[in-house]
Amino acid sequence: MDIQVNFRNKVAESALISFDLAKLYPSGERIVYDIKDNLFQGLILREKDFREFVKSHDWSAYTDKHVAITCSVDAIVPTWAYMLVASKLAPFAKTVVFGDLSDLETVLFDRALTATNWEEFQDQRVVVKGCGEIPVPTSAFVSLTQKLTAVAKSVMYGEPCSTVPVFKRKEV
Repeated sequence: MDIQVNFRNKVAESALISFDLAKLYPSGERIVYDIKDNLFQGLILREKDFREFVKSHDWSAYTDKHVAITCSVDAIVPTWAYMLVASKLAPFAKTVVFGDLSDLETVLFDRALTATNWEEFQDQRVVVKGCGEIPVPTSAFVSLTQKLTAVAKSVMYGEPCSTVPVFKRKEV
């Protein structure tokens, strides 16, 4: 007796588009430049000393890196100091932002999402992949949702075999 069993992959037949934010993860080392290291007695930024440091520092060490500029101590740092560091990093670093590593990741994902062609998601059912090995900030999921709800028919979160509905466009 020969029994033949045919299995159907309903997920593959469902015409769902999977969106994996981790695929937008830009390569490159992430670094924090902390101005606290330039403060006199950990409290005050001395303009003359700071300008001398900025002039003599080897900024090429930041080549092709993503850099977040911050001051992690409670000190008054004038805005021009951050601007001065940014101007020196600009020719070398891939990205320069004000903030911490979390802020840097948010900016990197926002830029990647802005560069995405959203037309391919027009009137589609999209599943946003929920977990993976690359940490994706929640802010990226929020930005992605905002962009997808403008074009997609529906947005779900999770894996195609087990999704959580997030958005469904009302039929007119």
